[in-house]
Parts: sequence; C-alpha cells; structure tokens
Amino acid sequence: MKFAMTVVFLVATRGVSTGLLAADYGLGTLSEKGPADAVSEGVAATLGDKAIRVTRAPSQAVCDIWLCRDWTIEKDVEASGDVLYPFAPGQLVGVVRFARKSSDFRDQDIAAGVYTLRYAHQPIDGSHVGTSPTRDFLLLLPAANDRETIPLEYDRLTELSMEASGTAHPCLLSLQRKEGDEDVRHNVDRDWWIIRLEGRAARGGATKPMTIDIVIEGLGE
Repeated sequence: MKFAMTVVFLVATRGVSTGLLAADYGLGTLSEKGPADAVSEGVAATLGDKAIRVTRAPSQAVCDIWLCRDWTIEKDVEASGDVLYPFAPGQLVGVVRFARKSSDFRDQDIAAGVYTLRYAHQPIDGSHVGTSPTRDFLLLLPAANDRETIPLEYDRLTELSMEASGTAHPCLLSLQRKEGDEDVRHNVDRDWWIIRLEGRAARGGATKPMTIDIVIEGLGE
C-alpha cells in the first residue's frame, strides 16, 4: 500500500453551503475551529481549523467532522487483507459533532453531542463474522470523558465507547476500501452511503495526503 491513502466514513443525519455530490448526501466546508467548549485543550490543539459538514438533501446537516491536523503514522499497512488503514489501534483521528440523534453501523443511537473518533480493529471472534469486509472502524467516545491525545488501550477505548452507545457494544462507524474517485458514493449492494475525507499523514518528518472512506449511513450485516 502506498503511504498516501484514502479513508471512507459512514454516519446518519443532520447546514453551510454545500453542493450535492451524490444523490442525497453532500460534503461542505465549515470555517469553524473545533468545539473548544466540548473537548479538552489537548484534543482541541490537535484539530484542523475547518470542519467537514456532512449534509443530506435538501439541506439537513448530519454532522460536522474535524480531523486531526496530522495523523502520525508509524508504519505502512498492506491494504490487501481485512485491515486497510495504517492507524494505531486507539489512535485519535478527529472529533465529530451531531446536532440531533443519529445512528451507527449497528443501528445503535448516537445522541446529539460531541464525540472523539478513535481507530479500532474489529475483534476476530464468532460474534463479528461477515458484518463488514474490513476490520477497520472508528469508535465514538464522549468528548467530555476522552481527554487524552495519546492512543487508548483496548479496554479503556471500548469502555468509553460503550458510554456513547449506552449499550454493551461500542458505538462505531465503519471504514471501507477506496473505490472510484467520488467524494460521496452509494454501495448499492449493501445500501451504504460512504463519504471520503482527506487528512494529512505524518511520518519521518514529512506529511502526505491521506484519505479515509467512512460509511455515513448503512448497517453491517
């Protein structure tokens, strides 16, 4: 896998000027710094100066996403198996703000509010077989309780994410493989809406563009 890469993001429902990029969903830019009143000073300092606003037609804002200014990448990942992205498990990827209730990849409620986004691998066990073609996920954690910028250990990561879902399972968004050139696309077979966000990967004193594809609407099997 090349060092420059793309990530896709899956979310649910919630406007700035924005053009529709594919059917019902669109991406726009929000010239607003991260929500300093809702995140720790340390987390706020890692975020870029603008947000990506995800909208659904006609003009409903789904969520606002602030990516970290740079993602520290320690090693490449061969994007050929079920793990596609080079993040460290527990790594902070960004912050998301929902203005109204939404839902995650398991159809669990996401309450209105601000959440940190941290990378995680889906466990290899009988409970998760076939839910997604990849094991790459972003877990949502209540920003009020996630104050650190360093990667979180698995137990702490999942514990805080279960606070976000209010269930015995973490609150999550699925990351998928890059396909095509569109910033928003619809996987017809699975009925997933996927958005593509571009950040910066930092390694060895240099930075390069890196994209991620996130399922913004749709459910795992």
